[in-house]
Amino acid sequence: MLTRIEGVLEDVTDGVAEVRIAEGIVYEVLVPACDMGELTMKVGAKVRLFTLHYLESQGQGSHFVPRLIGFHSSEQRAFFELLTTVKGIGNRKALRAMQVSHARMAEAIAGGDAKFLATLPEIGKRTAESTIVELKGKLDPFLKDPTASKRAAAAVSAITAPVALSGPAADAEEVLVALGEPRAQAREKIERVLAAAQASGVELAADEIVTRTLRSRGVS
Repeated sequence: MLTRIEGVLEDVTDGVAEVRIAEGIVYEVLVPACDMGELTMKVGAKVRLFTLHYLESQGQGSHFVPRLIGFHSSEQRAFFELLTTVKGIGNRKALRAMQVSHARMAEAIAGGDAKFLATLPEIGKRTAESTIVELKGKLDPFLKDPTASKRAAAAVSAITAPVALSGPAADAEEVLVALGEPRAQAREKIERVLAAAQASGVELAADEIVTRTLRSRGVS
């Protein structure tokens, strides 16, 4: 198992670095997208890469090709290994998705920022959401301030979480749900009825809320 290589960087093209470790011996190493710029500036110089060695399936699994992936730090490698535990994110996809630093990705995942994650290559909306769910609570080693990210995630949850109804409105919601109305739609309609009543300075009992809500959808 190769865990680190050192040598002269001879070329970097399309996510692949060629590292000469000895005369006549050159390794092809796959690298994350975010490292391409820095490595391009180091062509001809000596580099050290922390590596992962794996077998890539070819021809529908009929044979396998050995591949080497290189990272600028052991921490970046560890993040990559964690990222590839998410269902649907394989090695190649993860390398392309890491267009920004692993620290920035970890921050976005811990903060529940699905919108940002979905802008990364290979990461659509659904994968972004599943990544946040599957890696929740596992990112502290990659965060500069784990408590800040947790506070951000809590803030996002507080903003997006629906506010529970209370009193007559809560009773009316249960009646509408029992009548077959989806809870989210029932709540939305009740809130509109309450807003209209409040504008008129009227307080409504549960039965009146139900009646007005049913009228709003054409049921008398």
